[in-house]
Amino acid sequence: MTRLTLLAALACAAAAPADAEMLPGYDRFDLNAAHRARPVAASLWYPAAGPTYRAPVGDGPLFEPSFAFIGPAVAEGPHPLVLLSHGSGGSADGLGWLSSGLVARGAMVLAVDHPGSTSGDSSPRRSTDLAARGADLTAALDAVLSDPAFAPFVDAERIGVFGFSLGGATALGLAGVRFDGAAQDRGCEAGPEAGDCRFFVQGGVHFADEPGFEAGFRDPRITRAAIVDPGFGGAVQPGSLETALAGITLINLGRAHRLAAADVGPEGNDLARRLPGADYRVIAPASHFTALAPCRPGGAQMLEEAGEDPICTDPPGASRADVHESLIEAVASALGL
Repeated sequence: MTRLTLLAALACAAAAPADAEMLPGYDRFDLNAAHRARPVAASLWYPAAGPTYRAPVGDGPLFEPSFAFIGPAVAEGPHPLVLLSHGSGGSADGLGWLSSGLVARGAMVLAVDHPGSTSGDSSPRRSTDLAARGADLTAALDAVLSDPAFAPFVDAERIGVFGFSLGGATALGLAGVRFDGAAQDRGCEAGPEAGDCRFFVQGGVHFADEPGFEAGFRDPRITRAAIVDPGFGGAVQPGSLETALAGITLINLGRAHRLAAADVGPEGNDLARRLPGADYRVIAPASHFTALAPCRPGGAQMLEEAGEDPICTDPPGASRADVHESLIEAVASALGL
């Protein structure tokens, strides 16, 4: 037996039958999209027909990874498909805990790393281009629906979208909501802490000068939406709310520790009431950062020493694992899984 054959055999042997029932399949691919100068990193999570080899996804010095089988055959479908949009400075793999949880409920999850607003590549100006972010996911959906390896397993009548934070604004746009740059600028005049402004003020951004912020980019193939702590809810164009996808689920994290700019409830921008047919939920105790992946031991101290935001620190009484499970259940319910 050659060394490569031995390694392959050991990798397959390491995946016990119980693992095969628990772990999703996972594939990365380069997405060639006409609106981007370079390929976009994309990934697809899906129910696996059987094991290949178990590997960490989203591994790094701060966050715990999720685990998946890399490149297995897809379990017989058709499966509902969820488009996933990460937040500012985040990544698709950083929400692997959610993707794997939705796969366990029978879904396929298609995600991208949005250029200009990912970990290590997060620019205030490029992050205002919501239309480009939406086009990333539309192009990824086109690619999957034309790929003979995956298209036969997708239920094209059950396509949903999930978004978190800046990804929440992206998901709202894909569901037909449009934003007003001048309204966002007026909100920012109250100070850099108001209305999603601090990061953008640091970049000298004027939203009214950014066409990708106001552009429409609805994808009519999307039939359901679940959105957590969305950005820019105070700057939506009122007329677009009447024609947007009906029945969107909006979720806020926390009560006492809720992120003010993302508050879509009556004490915030009240988007949940203004958006016809919206379902509004609150998961608490939690904070905005509780939606991020579980942190490694010592992560909070590492961030404190570096002077970074306390993204590993949850409010008193909050369990990140419990909040994640509640979010998986709420999102799965909203998307009909």
